[in-house]
Amino acid sequence: MFHDDHPPPHFHARYAGKEIQVIIADGRTLRGSLQPKAESLVREWWKIHREELARNWQLLSEGKEPAKIAPLE
Repeated sequence: MFHDDHPPPHFHARYAGKEIQVIIADGRTLRGSLQPKAESLVREWWKIHREELARNWQLLSEGKEPAKIAPLE
């Protein structure tokens, strides 16, 4: 996520020189794509952390620092 990002609330994931933007509310792709395995891992991570992602979007919209979110293990 970026401080000056645009709606809808989303996050960016990068892997092997590619990027995907995923909508926080429903996990749909806003734009971009990754290799299928990498995209699958991003969606798995989103399912686990979507509430934290939504809170971070709110914090950023208030000009506050987002909380760190754990990676997939």
